[in-house]
Amino acid sequence: MSNPLRVSAGELEIDAIMAAIQEGRRVVITTTAAQTEYEVTLRYDGSVYYCDTPTRLHRHESEGEMRSCIRKMGYGAVVEDT
Repeated sequence: MSNPLRVSAGELEIDAIMAAIQEGRRVVITTTAAQTEYEVTLRYDGSVYYCDTPTRLHRHESEGEMRSCIRKMGYGAVVEDT
């Protein structure tokens, strides 16, 4: 298994995060909630996408669901339309 890609929330665009996990890498995102820093691990097993938080393992059945989760939770960089 390759080394996980470690980034801070908002550091990478969603496309870059998705490309990494679809290549088989785990993406470990450091984020903050309620003044507490924690890590979330995003991964893909070839059929199901996973978002592993300290309190819950989320399963996403499609790429669209995973992208929506990354966007909603603020893990990916916001790209402004120009």
